Amino acid sequence: MSFISARWLTTPLFAAACSVGLLASSPSFADEKLPNVMILATGGTIAGTGATSTTTVGYTAAKIGVEQLIEAVPELKKVANVKGEQVFQIASENMTNDHWLKLSKRVNELLAKPDVDGIVITHGTDTIEETAYFLDLTVHSAKPVVIVGAMRPATAISADGPINLYNAVSLAGSKDAVGKGVLVALNDQINAGRDVTKTNTSTADTFRTPELGMLGYMQGGLPHFYRQPVRKHTTESEFDVSKLDSLPQVDIVYGYANNNRIALDAFVKAGAKGIIHAGVGDGSLSNAMKPGLIDARKDGVVIVRSSRVGNGILARNGEANDDELDFVASDTLNPQKARILLMLALTKTSDTKAIQKMFYTY
Repeated sequence: MSFISARWLTTPLFAAACSVGLLASSPSFADEKLPNVMILATGGTIAGTGATSTTTVGYTAAKIGVEQLIEAVPELKKVANVKGEQVFQIASENMTNDHWLKLSKRVNELLAKPDVDGIVITHGTDTIEETAYFLDLTVHSAKPVVIVGAMRPATAISADGPINLYNAVSLAGSKDAVGKGVLVALNDQINAGRDVTKTNTSTADTFRTPELGMLGYMQGGLPHFYRQPVRKHTTESEFDVSKLDSLPQVDIVYGYANNNRIALDAFVKAGAKGIIHAGVGDGSLSNAMKPGLIDARKDGVVIVRSSRVGNGILARNGEANDDELDFVASDTLNPQKARILLMLALTKTSDTKAIQKMFYTY
């Protein structure tokens, strides 16, 4: 079964179906032999359309609604009872803290229902890894939460959305996925929300977990796990956003040759409560940047040293005397994920020793 093609989207039949609501009918949880999976749609390339069937760049993201995504993959009904809900419809570069809070609260609300066995979230690939880690820290259920996207729009000849969505629903309904935290499933691979990152601008195999490795594969609609996350997540997380309407401002300052403190000072002046320094190498601080970070810390801003490299453990007291400077080391978290953990940490404490412990825990 092919996904939504460019020709289908432009046919009178498609227009008529939309007008009478044929594509808006939501499947019910009817088959007691199958797991019940909610699909929460947020937009992204998986819901995108292009000018032609060969358009794989320069397309428009977030155009197709959740019910159309479901109806386009009828095989879903063989692996789960599915219902769809359009939470928002955006390209994922436009994801904000407010979106995350809304999504996390909705996921927690749904997973508290006894008739919901798992959740799939369709999402743009640009910030999948950030949303996955945020939910990994704020969803308090052992039930599977699977985030899925696509690297090619729904109208492309070789659209990867259909099989990715099929695998994600199968995974979310599997008992083998229970208790493994928030998962990211694309390209027949299963990755942990904490560790996965986007490594290529456009290829289908872009999502990888460098060095630490993926958790397993999807094959024949079944998950095959070979390792599991060991850092605390979901049911073991101390972070509760149920009563939060906003998150502390945390910004990222990038390290590079001949850099300066201009952006750093601007972030502090704008009210940043925390700064992630994406340093070169092992989080090194240049002579131009270090005084600005020291000044920011004296003003009460929490400083986390991370690295732009993408792999490895950032050594505390390695390229900087973190004990003396009262800085925090990011462990293996990349800058964008370190930002998420620091935002959540700052909802509980500004004590750098306690925050450092969190970075070694989650």
